[in-house]
Amino acid sequence: MANILVVDDELGIRDLLSEILNDEGHQVDLAENASQARAARALARPDLVLLDIWMPDTDGVTLLKEWSSTGLLTMPVIMMSGHATIDTAVEATKIGAMAFLEKPITLQKLLKAVEQGLARTLTRPSIPLKMAVPMTDFVPEAIVAGGILAVSSDRSPQATQSFMLEKPLRDARDEFEKAYFEFHLAKEGGSMTRVAEKTGLERTHLYRKLKQLGVDLTRGKRGL
Repeated sequence: MANILVVDDELGIRDLLSEILNDEGHQVDLAENASQARAARALARPDLVLLDIWMPDTDGVTLLKEWSSTGLLTMPVIMMSGHATIDTAVEATKIGAMAFLEKPITLQKLLKAVEQGLARTLTRPSIPLKMAVPMTDFVPEAIVAGGILAVSSDRSPQATQSFMLEKPLRDARDEFEKAYFEFHLAKEGGSMTRVAEKTGLERTHLYRKLKQLGVDLTRGKRGL
């Protein structure tokens, strides 16, 4: 199972790709614009990104350049478009995209591209442990020692968290994400609206994520 981020401003495309990839056993995060894609990239560290080229706020090629120039292009990116020219596809490939899918995307081409992208992910050199932990605004200090990540903060009810790193990536990621959302729920008094704004996720996406992780949605309110 892999964590795949789908970025497309068309709801129908997002739903279709999500359904196909979920059926294949993957965990899928969705973003409808570059802003949401940035937030999802920072939060979930996807194994693969399916990125639409034409989007209303920031186009996919510009976002790809941004990730490349800031050292965030650490995962395979497959570009998608129904209107892109050959020049656009070539430009995206030069920047760092591994493939280009033309819409409408056939099931066979999608699954083949995803399979090749994930194979590339598995063969990439591993990132040093200390670099693999993103420093977000709610984590002022992170210490790695003996395979345990200790995250401390003096600004929330859950000030200190410890994570065992010697476990499967999915389990460690789910554990970290659950603690992350519980932190913000407690900090915002259980307000889904404020947590959605803080984390940069759509409210429906946030709710689905919390249910998936088994987060107690009443915990933040009880903690006040």
